[in-house]
Amino acid sequence: MGKVALQMVEQAGIDVKELLDKLVRAASAEFTTYYYYTILRANAIGFEGEGLKEIIEDARLEDRNHFEALVPRIYELGGELPRDIRDFANQAACPDAYLPDRRQNNDDATPRVGFTSGGSEESQTAVLEAKQAVEQGDLRPLLQVLVEAERCAIRVYTDICNMTFGKDHRTYELSLAILNEEIEHEAWFSEFLGEGPSGHFRRSAPGESPYTSRFLVVPHNHNGK
Repeated sequence: MGKVALQMVEQAGIDVKELLDKLVRAASAEFTTYYYYTILRANAIGFEGEGLKEIIEDARLEDRNHFEALVPRIYELGGELPRDIRDFANQAACPDAYLPDRRQNNDDATPRVGFTSGGSEESQTAVLEAKQAVEQGDLRPLLQVLVEAERCAIRVYTDICNMTFGKDHRTYELSLAILNEEIEHEAWFSEFLGEGPSGHFRRSAPGESPYTSRFLVVPHNHNGK
């Protein structure tokens, strides 16, 4: 914890307890999304899956970077992560996208999508619609869950930016950097859904994090020199 740094934030009128709650919930959403994107990437097969894999990988690695960039700020402000990972996951600010269960030779396997906790009303509606569609054999709505997860993240970081603007410069700069990348993630999945062109170009390296990388203790492209 940085004593004077924390004092400056408090004197600026920030409710540090409320801010820490928002940051921990955001970090949980990034961590759980990284986990589910990892499973999704491994199962992104076939014609449509191969087309999605590169987008999923960029979003997956950059969400991991967001988690790693948020954690130091949480401790700087006197907070901490929950000791139990189950408690941590249950605090996620946004829903997770489950991969439909399509195990072969398992008549009892039920396709499902869902979320551990949290998420806006729009997010939960998207998850419900996707679950119904997946049960009917249509995987396309799963993309809608992914894009809604990114939209939830945009709402989360916009809220933190609005709370810290002009008061907590460090948290604001960090949240703004993450927000910029979440906006791009939404555009990628939205474009794949055919909602309109996004101007998306592939990263020069997977998980490049062009906005957030400067906040990472060990940049993703660290070569040990």
